[in-house]
Amino acid sequence: MEFEVIPAIDLRGGRCVQLRQGRREEVIFSSTENPVEIAEKWIMQGARRLHIIDLDGAFQEAKNNFEVIKNIAKSRRKAKIQVGGGIRSYEAAVKLLDVGVDRIIFGTAVLKSPHLIEKAANAFSSERVMVALDVREGKVAIDGWREVTRKDAKEAAKEAEEMGAGSLLFTNIDVEGLMNGIEMRIIEEFVSSVSVPVVIAGGVSGVEDVMRIREAGASGVVIGSALYKGKLDFVEALGLFQD
Repeated sequence: MEFEVIPAIDLRGGRCVQLRQGRREEVIFSSTENPVEIAEKWIMQGARRLHIIDLDGAFQEAKNNFEVIKNIAKSRRKAKIQVGGGIRSYEAAVKLLDVGVDRIIFGTAVLKSPHLIEKAANAFSSERVMVALDVREGKVAIDGWREVTRKDAKEAAKEAEEMGAGSLLFTNIDVEGLMNGIEMRIIEEFVSSVSVPVVIAGGVSGVEDVMRIREAGASGVVIGSALYKGKLDFVEALGLFQD
């Protein structure tokens, strides 16, 4: 299986942004460029998958970024798209899949509405269902990272796999958005706790971190802040794994 280097496009109010550790008030990057053009730029540079998060949906704001996501899906050529952020109903999942999203990402639903994951996996196949586990000090955080539960991350990962999730997204909140490097031991332990593919996010500061994530057995890495702040060159990172 080819290791995927995946650019993040986090949407807030129709703009591409990056937040430090998921805090609404700590914006470390905000682009005036159309997110569709940003998506096209990553695809032109060789991205085979885009990671899109509707931050307004994750924070349960009244507005959402569905139209932006729909436009990216229309223009994305052969690249695949995975979308998350506030998908808390079967109807919301279907709506995204119907406009061309390849994989939906459930987060909070894994603890609050596990039947959604089972229903979506049965209806659309496990490959189109990813579960995001956002983790702070080993425990799963939900509701846009605002509530840290008592749920152990590895335990939740096994349960998500049993529900039918075809892949997992593991984000280490403790290092996310800081661009100071990853915590290798935590990644290795998480990846080895499940049998489905695991994509890693959080803390990437350069190509060395990307290499180490692959060595840990992950199937891919999502990169956001390091790309947008110029700490990592996407084409260089991609070149490590693509012929």
